[in-house]
Parts: sequence; C-alpha cells; structure tokens
Amino acid sequence: MMEWDPVYRVAMLGYVIGIIFGAIAGKTNFCTMGAVSDWINIGSKDRLRAWFLAIGIAIVVSQIMQQRGMVDFGEAIYLTPRLGWLGHIVGGALFGMGMTLASGCGQRTLVRLGGGNLKSLLVLLLLGITAYMTMRGLLALVRVEVFEPLSVDLGGAGIVDQGIDTVIAAAAGLDDKSLVTWIVTLALGGGAIGYAFAAKSFRRSFDNILAGVVIGLIIPAGWYVTGVVGFDDFDPVRLESYTFIAPSGESLMYLMTFTGSTIDFGIAAVAGVITGSFLYAVLTRNFRVETFNDRSDMLRHIVGGIAMGFGGVLALGCTIGQGVTGMSTLALGSLLSLVSIIAGSVATMKYQYSRL
Repeated sequence: MMEWDPVYRVAMLGYVIGIIFGAIAGKTNFCTMGAVSDWINIGSKDRLRAWFLAIGIAIVVSQIMQQRGMVDFGEAIYLTPRLGWLGHIVGGALFGMGMTLASGCGQRTLVRLGGGNLKSLLVLLLLGITAYMTMRGLLALVRVEVFEPLSVDLGGAGIVDQGIDTVIAAAAGLDDKSLVTWIVTLALGGGAIGYAFAAKSFRRSFDNILAGVVIGLIIPAGWYVTGVVGFDDFDPVRLESYTFIAPSGESLMYLMTFTGSTIDFGIAAVAGVITGSFLYAVLTRNFRVETFNDRSDMLRHIVGGIAMGFGGVLALGCTIGQGVTGMSTLALGSLLSLVSIIAGSVATMKYQYSRL
C-alpha cells in the first residue's frame, strides 16, 4: 500500500477535524460576532462564555503539549520576536468592524455558507481576495511599508519571543520561565474556563458547553496534526492550527491554480468546515438558501468582507486564528488582536444602534 506524504496526511486530518468543527458550530450556533452582539444588545453572555471556554481549554491543553515536548510553538507564526503591535490593534479593530457588518466572522461565514447562505458566499469571495491581496498583492504594500516598520523588535532587548510568559520572565530577570509559563497558563486558561462556568445560565446550556469544549479541543488537535503527524526530517509541514482568513485566500488561489498547487492544512480546514456545516444542515433539514434583503444589506456585507480580509491579515488571524489558536500559544500579539477585535465589534454595534 502506498504511503501518503505528510502533507496529504495532514490535509486529510485537517479536513476531517474541520468537518467536526463545522457540524458543531452549525448545531450550537457558535458565533463570536453573535456572542458580542448578545452581550451588547440583550445583556446575555452565554455565547461569549462559550468562546472563552474554548480559549481556556485551548490554552491549557496546548501548553501541556508544549511542556511535554510534543510541539514547539517557537515554530509557529505567533511567537516571533517582532511584535507588530499596530497591525494587531488596527487589523483587529477592522476585523471586528467587518465581522459585525458581514453578520459573522471568518469561521461563521464558512458555516453559514455550508447552510445555504449566499450572502456568506459573497463575503467569503471578498474576504479571500482581499486577504490574498494583503499577503502577496497590491495591499501588501500597505502592510509592508506602513505597518511592519513600526513593529517592535523584542530580540533587541534580549527577549527571545513575544510570549506573555517570556516577557514577564525577562522583566523579572528569570533565566528559567517554566514556573511563569504555568502561572500564566493557569491565570489565562484557568481564568477563562472559570469565567465560563461561573454563570448558572451557562452551566445549564448544553450547546454552549459543547461548542466551547469541542472547539477548545480542536485547536490542540490541529497543533498535533501539523506538529506530530506532519513531522518529517526532510520535508516538515508548517506548524499551525485552525484559522480562517489567510487560508480562505489561499483556498481561492488553490481552486484557480489546482494543477500547479499543493493542498495544505489551512485549505483543507476551510473545506472541512463548509462540508461539516452543509452535512449538518442537510441531515437536520435546516438547509436554506438565503439572499440579501436589499441594497444596503449587500453593501454592508461587501464592506464587512473587505474589512475582515484586510484586517485579518494585519492582525495575523481572526476570532479563531488569534482569539483561540494564537491565545493558546500565550502570544502577546494574540491578546492585542483579541481585545481589538472585540472593541471594534462593540464600537460598530453601538454606532449602528445610534443610527436606528
């Protein structure tokens, strides 16, 4: 029997786990934009707590994997010594604005598309094109010439990476950061889990608990797939986990250049989430074709998709890519992006409300 190369094994597992992600998100209505909206508009924090539960579980499990030597987060994009603080703040705020206008973040766009929402198809196309333009096209000039020169080189101060634990250990003059890592892990990861379960309404919500637990575990599963299954001495797979902005752009490029391209974990993950959502919608008879209500609805989704594509690349991720996956590495930039995404979404919602 012919053995698959690591890249294909990783892609297949990324696709299968993505199916689980899409099905669970479809069943539980897991939506980070919806979580912020519930909080701001009706005062309910249960879906927000589901998001924080996912963050907490991802942090704790991922850090256990790191400490046991299963993965090395120094190989991921999140822990470089260059802290692009302005990109995290501006990009995060733009992404938060975009996901509010487009009725959902990157993963929710994929889930809604799988359920038959044609508005999400337009958002995905614009998000993906804009993201690719920001990575390698015309908009990359703005990223490279405006944002990257303002990055802070922590290496110049003797700080090897932008991990929150690393920064604290360096500030305290500690050579061994192991204890600091566990303290930060328990403070952020344990704190997020504790916050989620502190509310009785959340403890009674099976769907929100299910969403938080499964998505929280999917992130370290992604680390395992790329870092362990994808390990190869001669041709290692890039260490990554679930994120949906850059992979959406790469997915569109892959579809257009299929014969000259190779699938990777991110592309497979995008396809998996759409597939999982589609299967759940069909099996539960919830598949519905939905289109725009009017011209203003379409314009909001157009602006939202563009803002998410540009902002998501500047911030190096989305509500999942930075908010959960990046946070699982304890990266300072991920925390900046997460706070900025929430702030951008809240500000946009309040502005929309003021115009009603």
